[in-house]
Amino acid sequence: MPVESGNSTAARQVKQKRKSHSLSIRRTNSTEQDRPGMQRDLLEGQDSKLPMALRSNLLDLFGQIEREFENLYIENLELRREIDSLNDRLAGEGQTVDGGDLSKGALKTKASHSTSQLSQKLKTTYKASTSKIVSSFKATTSRAVCQLVKEYVGHRDGIWDLAVTRVQPLVLGTASAVNSIKFHPTEQMALTASGDQTAHIWRYMVQLPLPQPPADTSASLDDDVDFSDKDEADGEADGPSECPTIRVATTTLKSHQGVVIAADWLVGGKQVVTASWDRAANLYDVETSELVHALTGHDQELTHCCTHPTQRLVVTSSRDTTFRLWDFRDPSIHSVNVFQGHTDTVTSAVFTVGDNVVSGSDDRTVKVWDLKNMRSPIATIRTDSAVNRISVSANQRIIALPHDNRQVRLFDMSGVRLARLPRSNRQGHRRMVCCSAWNEENQACNLFTCGFDRQAIGWNINIPALLQEK
Repeated sequence: MPVESGNSTAARQVKQKRKSHSLSIRRTNSTEQDRPGMQRDLLEGQDSKLPMALRSNLLDLFGQIEREFENLYIENLELRREIDSLNDRLAGEGQTVDGGDLSKGALKTKASHSTSQLSQKLKTTYKASTSKIVSSFKATTSRAVCQLVKEYVGHRDGIWDLAVTRVQPLVLGTASAVNSIKFHPTEQMALTASGDQTAHIWRYMVQLPLPQPPADTSASLDDDVDFSDKDEADGEADGPSECPTIRVATTTLKSHQGVVIAADWLVGGKQVVTASWDRAANLYDVETSELVHALTGHDQELTHCCTHPTQRLVVTSSRDTTFRLWDFRDPSIHSVNVFQGHTDTVTSAVFTVGDNVVSGSDDRTVKVWDLKNMRSPIATIRTDSAVNRISVSANQRIIALPHDNRQVRLFDMSGVRLARLPRSNRQGHRRMVCCSAWNEENQACNLFTCGFDRQAIGWNINIPALLQEK
């Protein structure tokens, strides 16, 4: 008669233990299946305005959710037991080190250390999975209040760029047939970049209408006045007037051999910088229209350029996955630094009021850099869509991220998400969002966005005081 070995006996015991455990789970599930019927019988005697069919359907759904959570709870208990047993075994092995063979003991300690790291990762994964389940039932609260204020329509094509003047009167500029628009820091002039390999400077004059005097209400009600004619005349006076058009540019900047994709004013407004698909950025003198410097070095087409608000610094971004910092503070020395932090096209890189640069890319990331130490970013924001031309609020230091997937998200400088601008079938952008621009002078409408849906939108962004202090 064959005799079972010790290993086979232990295996059979383990199998019987697992079988009894699975049976106990099935019994639990069977009782749970009978519970909705009992609850249904109890609810029949209760008053409710819901139809019985709807109440029965809700009970079935909640019963399924309860069973799913019960199974998940049991799996989590088993996983916790395995983790505890693994930690106990690792702790016991770490204490038994052979003192006669130091090399073997070192190997044991190293293996124990690596295995403990693995167990720690298991714990982290376990906690993350359970926290996701719990957080899915919590109401997501936004850190900022975002409201749509006004929609600006009129273009017959997508809007690539937009900008707001820094001085009074406040003017919003949108660029549709051209690639970019920037306003002069102090004067009523606009700088545009175009696909005809040129950049233009336009001088404009905006005069806000004077407030109308109050209507004279001293006339007697007994006077015979034909109000229908009066209303007709008022309607004609308030009708749409022809928008003034500027057809001749003040200055034309020529020297690029490709599309000029972006342009910006240097601090002071006496020089401008342009970025082109010919892989170069050019620095021009505004008064003479002469080329001062040709900034070369990028391996592929440029996508954007930006200047520092208070210093003679320029940052250019390119499809070669890099952005470059050009320093013109010393007239005799023009230094350049190359930064490689992205894996795809850098769509834009902008300065903040402080010593930071924020870069966005088609690799779905946004990185915050410190000008004093640009070896690695101080914060990285990972998103689910490519990022286009970003902007940073000067006062609140909030980053506005326009995405290819029609979303606009707000983050602080440390990478914490503050809000997502509301978007639905009735409001928000319906196609790719190309650009964002902050307006610090008007708190009622302090953020503008534009996109391929041929409209620009003004938003009111309200950040709680507690978040601003942080």
